[in-house]
Amino acid sequence: MAVLEKSKLAGTVVALLSNPDRKTGLEKARRDRVDITFDGIAGDCHSGRIYKSDSRLLKQYKRGVPIANTRQLSVLSEEQLAEIADSLGIPRLEPEWVGANLVTSGIPDLTFLPPSTRMMFSSGATLIVDGENAPCRYVSDVINKHHPDKGDPFPKVAQHKRGVVAWVEKEGAISVGDEIVLHIPPQRIYSHA
Repeated sequence: MAVLEKSKLAGTVVALLSNPDRKTGLEKARRDRVDITFDGIAGDCHSGRIYKSDSRLLKQYKRGVPIANTRQLSVLSEEQLAEIADSLGIPRLEPEWVGANLVTSGIPDLTFLPPSTRMMFSSGATLIVDGENAPCRYVSDVINKHHPDKGDPFPKVAQHKRGVVAWVEKEGAISVGDEIVLHIPPQRIYSHA
C-alpha cells in the first residue's frame, strides 16, 4: 500500500501462544515458534479465513453470519499487561489467561496502533492490524481461578489496554525474540463520523 510508511518503531516478540480447541477454555499454551498461513496460526482455534459473526458485531450483522476473519490473532503488549495487573492488584497477568496469541515488548501504546498498520517480522511474515480488541468478561473468570476475587474489574481496567486483533497478509514463521517493524498509515481524523 503506497501510503504506508516504515516507522522507526520496532518491538520484539516475547511470547507466542495457541490453543487448538476453544471448547477447552480461553487459556492458550506457549510456543517458541508458530507458522502463520493465510488462515492464521496453524492449528489455533481462531484460525480460518471465515468465521461466524458473534456478539462483537451485532450492530453490523445477525449472530452467525459468515464473514471474513480479521481476528485471526490477538496481539498484546507486555507493558500493557503489566499495567492491567497493577490495576487489578496482582503481581502478573499471564498472556495465557487472556487468550493472547502474540505478546510484544517495546511498542508503545500497542492497543492504539491504527487499523491497516503492518507488523512485519524478521522472517518477512506480516500481520495487518484490524483494530482494538475490547476486553471481555470471560477473562475475569480465568483471573479469578488464579487470584480469587481479583478478576472481576478486568473489563473496566483493561479498556484501551487489551491489544489489537490482526490477520495475516504474508505467510511465514514467527519465533520468540523476532523483531517487529511497524509500517503505519497516515493519521487523519474523519470529521464526518
